[in-house]
Amino acid sequence: MAELVFDCVGARVDPYAVVPSFDLTLRISETSGEKVDAIALRSQIRIEPFRRLYSDSEAERLHDLFGERIRWSDTLKPLQFSTLSTMVPGFTGSTEVDLPVPFTYDLQIASTRYFSSLDDGEIPLLLLFSGTIFGSADGRLRVQQVPWSKETTFRLPVGQWREAVDAHFPDTAWITMSRQTLDELGRFKSRNALTTWDATMLALLAQAGQEES
Repeated sequence: MAELVFDCVGARVDPYAVVPSFDLTLRISETSGEKVDAIALRSQIRIEPFRRLYSDSEAERLHDLFGERIRWSDTLKPLQFSTLSTMVPGFTGSTEVDLPVPFTYDLQIASTRYFSSLDDGEIPLLLLFSGTIFGSADGRLRVQQVPWSKETTFRLPVGQWREAVDAHFPDTAWITMSRQTLDELGRFKSRNALTTWDATMLALLAQAGQEES
């Protein structure tokens, strides 16, 4: 039976992808000496926010996700990031394969809010693997499952995530809203002869500040 060991050895931004994306480089080693014909690999990626430190400004931005810093021992739980499938070609010994990781820039998504709250440093990721290993023995097809216990970690530089986003949305953020809210914003924008949505939001913030004072 094939015995696999997984490592994530690097990451690089894909500036030509249709959506923000980076590639994780996986090194897969077969340690029993068997030849692997192919692997139908499934990879689940989670963020482990408790595995790094945070500045005060980062903690303030993360309040919506995790609450007050004093409660983080209970609330700093893993966040689901992505689930991916890829085919790994046959190999003997070890091989390296790129795992494309597309992601959304929608700030309604917890992982995006987490990423965008970080100033610098690294994003602690946990990669969990499953899938099907195809091989052969005595001229017969051999099929076995990738054990659920197979996993590895990787620390993605925050700068690489920002580079992937900026390749598509430089100096831009995205939020979702209902059509009714958008219609109301549009009417406010027209009434005040504002030329951009940015100007519209700034005008509303200024108006709210005046009302508070």
